[in-house]
Amino acid sequence: MVDLLEYLPILLFLGIAVALSALFVFLPMGVSRLTGSHNPDAEKLSEYECGFPAFEDPRSQFDVRFYLVAILFIVFDLEAAFLFPWAVSLEFTGWTGWVAMVVFLAELAIGLAYAWKKGALEWD
Repeated sequence: MVDLLEYLPILLFLGIAVALSALFVFLPMGVSRLTGSHNPDAEKLSEYECGFPAFEDPRSQFDVRFYLVAILFIVFDLEAAFLFPWAVSLEFTGWTGWVAMVVFLAELAIGLAYAWKKGALEWD
């Protein structure tokens, strides 16, 4: 019995976490139903994820520039994610880490210049 009482704080923590999670999920849904903000119209139900409304055949061709911009965004987002740990650990990595990051940034700059020259960043 004594051993089971040691798990009581963990069970309390889990219970509070589950209760708060459920509250944060279901409370806004209930409030929106009660206040009337749950009123879908044509604008709310329109497409927003893919960048253009659905049309004709799902297998028809479309412009891939949307995906090129998305891929470039991911690349430069990852660059920012690599810069933070590098900046924190620069005193430990020394000149080797600094040169490696300069080479990495130069490669990304060359890629950005190439994409810019090819017009991948232009949106008509």
